[in-house]
Amino acid sequence: MRDIITIPFKGEDSLIIACDNSGAIGMKGQDSVHVPYETVAYYSFRVAVMECIAAGGQPLSVVLHNFCGNEPWDELVRGVQKGLFELDLNNVVITGSTESNFPLLQSAVGLVVIGKKSFVQPTEMVYAEQMKIAVVGMPLVGNEVIDQNEHVVPLSIFHEISLGNNVKIWPVGSKGILFELNQMFSNKEFSKEMVMTNVDVSKSSGPATCFIVIYYPDQEDKLMKMAGDFFHSVQIIRSKK
Repeated sequence: MRDIITIPFKGEDSLIIACDNSGAIGMKGQDSVHVPYETVAYYSFRVAVMECIAAGGQPLSVVLHNFCGNEPWDELVRGVQKGLFELDLNNVVITGSTESNFPLLQSAVGLVVIGKKSFVQPTEMVYAEQMKIAVVGMPLVGNEVIDQNEHVVPLSIFHEISLGNNVKIWPVGSKGILFELNQMFSNKEFSKEMVMTNVDVSKSSGPATCFIVIYYPDQEDKLMKMAGDFFHSVQIIRSKK
């Protein structure tokens, strides 16, 4: 299951609501990871917006919950705007609120992306042997996200691949690639020994620094061209009976 809520309304239309939280990441003295607030908001936004798009949603609005103080607000908004620019989204409204009465010792941000899905789309995926799997980007977490930024898949690539026909995308979160693979299909369960790839399938992907793509063999060349060096093939080894 995706980390989203789908709310049907007006016939076949639905609202898609996705969210992300960030704690102890920012510019306060007791934060565990010290990065500018623009970076905090950008990565929190990318998690929620990737979930929204993967569920078939077209983003409409972003809601920021800011517990970092009044001063970082403009930086947080710039981080969201950076992500919107990468996705070429021009009409998304940003709103939110700041906790200004009581200062916190550590930074905290909550972010909600609200999108609209205007058609009925199957939510259940069934695994078939002819399907192919790849990971686009690398699983990174904490300071790795900053230190190894060149391995974080850009939102623009995620968006381009999401528009493909007969392609399924799935952002990878803190529980890792193997966990996400086992959420995707209703008829297939994967063990670590079955998944052959050059990336760590058990490692946290933090703020969705990579995603899984499911496709068919005739689409591979096109996907590899889109993803470039971010493309990592996954081979599924059949379990012995």
